[in-house]
Amino acid sequence: MSPLARVSETYGPRFAEFAFEPAFLAAVDQHVAEVRDRLAAGSAALHPPAPDAEALGDYALGFLDALTENGWLEPVGHDYAVCRLTAISWLVRRHDLLDLV
Repeated sequence: MSPLARVSETYGPRFAEFAFEPAFLAAVDQHVAEVRDRLAAGSAALHPPAPDAEALGDYALGFLDALTENGWLEPVGHDYAVCRLTAISWLVRRHDLLDLV
């Protein structure tokens, strides 16, 4: 399974939490912006383009590898990693990136 498919399958269901967790939604929105900025190298576009599926997949894989190396365990709530992984999942769904990998 590709890293994007794995992240989307695991963290996509968390989108339902946005309805009753506005702070989580705001945090994920910030992570989406940071991931887009990181992948687009600071593009100044008013409407950021869809991220490259391969680049986002590489980023997700590196992030997951770092979490594994650090012994991260998913918490009950929302930590930095959960927000970042949910943001990656949101980008995948928003731009239909699973069809491209």
